Amino acid sequence: MPPDKPWISHAEIMSRLCAEEVPHFRQAGARIRRYGAPVGCVIEHHPRLARCMDRLRELIGQAQRQGTSLATGTVVVADSLSGSSGRFDRSWYAPPGGLWLALAWADTLLPAYAALLPLAAGIACCETVRALGADGAIRWVNDVHLAGRKIAGILSETITASDGERFHLLGIGLNVNNVDFPPDLAGTATSLRRVTGRRHDRRRVAVRLLARLAWNIGLVHYCEERGLETGDEGASASATALFLDRWRQLSDSLGRRVVYGYDVIRDPLYHARVMDIEPGGGLRMELDDGTLLTEHSGEIRYLD
Repeated sequence: MPPDKPWISHAEIMSRLCAEEVPHFRQAGARIRRYGAPVGCVIEHHPRLARCMDRLRELIGQAQRQGTSLATGTVVVADSLSGSSGRFDRSWYAPPGGLWLALAWADTLLPAYAALLPLAAGIACCETVRALGADGAIRWVNDVHLAGRKIAGILSETITASDGERFHLLGIGLNVNNVDFPPDLAGTATSLRRVTGRRHDRRRVAVRLLARLAWNIGLVHYCEERGLETGDEGASASATALFLDRWRQLSDSLGRRVVYGYDVIRDPLYHARVMDIEPGGGLRMELDDGTLLTEHSGEIRYLD
């Protein structure tokens, strides 16, 4: 059972969020924060879980049986995970010292904007890592790495409860103070402590990460608002373009030679060069014969 006293509070997250700089969106800052404010409204902290996303599914089911709905923005945090996994059920090493959490967000966005939520999580992770002294970069879709070594990963799923209510689940794993990795990860993983040479307060890291998540999710909602409220597709496109520009600034995928596949490790499909990110979050790539393709799911690995 979670402790009576929250590990971190919603007030701490909101205080951090209000302290953040908001370049390009100063006039709309209050509205963006309001959209993102539910992040962390409920926080469960556990010493150990199998998977944070599984716990969110349990909470969604419990709320449904009680005739209510899980509060959007509910976060589950664990000090360690025993059954964690990433994409395609790959094992994810989640010992004490890392930050392992998952967020439930009610599915209220139009599909074109809901597709930006995983990018929002990637941006939030990368901004957090950089603010703490590590020069991380996003590899599409949402790995954050430093010179090829993975420091954070995001897993996104959309689930539908039996009553038809839908939630987006965003699972985030961030290597904070853990420095020992199993042999199969020793050459491909790193942590904030390894990179910065110092221990980090996991509570403060969590507050910063959730504040950045609140801002970027709020920004996705604001992008939608600009189109729906004014009926001005150009205004919405302009706001979305600024959101995608932020992703481009933080990513090192553009211009890279990559191998692409739905499950690229088990079944690589083709080599290409990354050209750009598209408004719906799809990755535009050019094959060797000049053919342009856009992929909205799957993954890439760098060749150069």
